[in-house]
Amino acid sequence: MSGSSLILVGGGGHCRSVIDLVKSVGEFRIHGILDRQENIGKSVAGCTVIGTDSMIIDLVREGHSFLITAGQVDRSPLRKELFDAVRSAGGELVTIVSPQAYVVTGVELGAGCTIGHGAVVNSGARIGDNCIVNTGAIIEHDALVGSHCHIATGAVVNGGCTIGTACMIGSRAVLLQGIHVGAECVVGAGAVVLRDVTPGLTVVGVPANSITK
Repeated sequence: MSGSSLILVGGGGHCRSVIDLVKSVGEFRIHGILDRQENIGKSVAGCTVIGTDSMIIDLVREGHSFLITAGQVDRSPLRKELFDAVRSAGGELVTIVSPQAYVVTGVELGAGCTIGHGAVVNSGARIGDNCIVNTGAIIEHDALVGSHCHIATGAVVNGGCTIGTACMIGSRAVLLQGIHVGAECVVGAGAVVLRDVTPGLTVVGVPANSITK
């Protein structure tokens, strides 16, 4: 069953988008969704919430593959926690690439990533585990995106940029070529990042500056 039957972990809005991605790829059959207890039995875009993350170990034993579909709109330890839970149980985390995305041959994609419709991942780029490269986002040549990051809709990560783990790069944000963004940073929607960002900061605006949260 491994490699054909898929469990989605997280049943919110991002899950609905991923369901469409999975169907467009056609490689996997969605067995069900894991979400909060109160949502068991509910339908998300035609797929049923079958239980909570307490079922992960049993579902691994049954041979299902997994994809983390909890969303991320800020710093989100939940996505990493769920990813680690599946990996610790020995589960396979699949990567889904939209047929409408353009990913250059030889690009490194980690486990459990989703590459959305219209996204571009260019030559020499490397993307870590459990990342979201959302609709229309661009990861340019030789950029490095750490694990557990969300590159939101229409964001542009220019050539040679480095993004640390667990970052959120907001919709239509732009990183100048060669910029380094430290771990656990948030780059606000529409921000233009012209200089390196220290780990843990939130930056907004044009040009981007840090704010206190």
